Amino acid sequence: MNAQDKITAYWSGHAPAYDAYQQRPERLADNTRAWSAVWRDALGEEKRDVLDVGTGTGHAAMILAALGHRVTGIDLADGMLAEARRHAATVTAGPEFMQGDAVAPDFPPASFDAIAARYVMWTLREPEVAVANWMRLLRPGGIIAVVDSTWHTGGLQASTDRFAAHYDAEVGAALPLAEAASIDDTAAVLDRAGLTDVTVTPLLAIYELDEKYGVAPGHQIQMQYAVTGLV
Repeated sequence: MNAQDKITAYWSGHAPAYDAYQQRPERLADNTRAWSAVWRDALGEEKRDVLDVGTGTGHAAMILAALGHRVTGIDLADGMLAEARRHAATVTAGPEFMQGDAVAPDFPPASFDAIAARYVMWTLREPEVAVANWMRLLRPGGIIAVVDSTWHTGGLQASTDRFAAHYDAEVGAALPLAEAASIDDTAAVLDRAGLTDVTVTPLLAIYELDEKYGVAPGHQIQMQYAVTGLV
């Protein structure tokens, strides 16, 4: 398997457990309120055609759709898409989910008003190529909004055995942002791509929820950020 195949295999197999953690009932209502505010602040009140790249189990896509946006989510991992489609089937006007590569989404130019990505930048091969491709998909005045953090400053191999087996040295070498020490590295990718008004916003409400409810085993509480830029 090449690097992307290893990444896809990990997330496809991890999808049920990942989704169960995202949906845990004790945090769900607070989580929905907080993430709704994050995406509302990032994209504004205008209802948009949004592409959620690396949608995973559809967490961001479902919230964006609930805010009234018309949402398409893409992912390479079949397991993740299965969970996302299960969620979409429970609502009206839910997102459409399809298989697709976050680095090179297969849509005509000017198909969307916004590109969203949650927890994707760190695990993107060729992030600068990806952002250039996203920009081509946007209409004038479009927005790119990504949420991420510096998850692996201690190195990918410091993580759990199952994760490290997939995110091995070959994968790490293919991911420029995987071990970034600062969110500024992510913002710089958007800036170099030619986006304007690139802004980094700490997500204090999400941090407070992590302090209240805890984080997944093997993780530490740390600040997450919304990074936005305009075409």
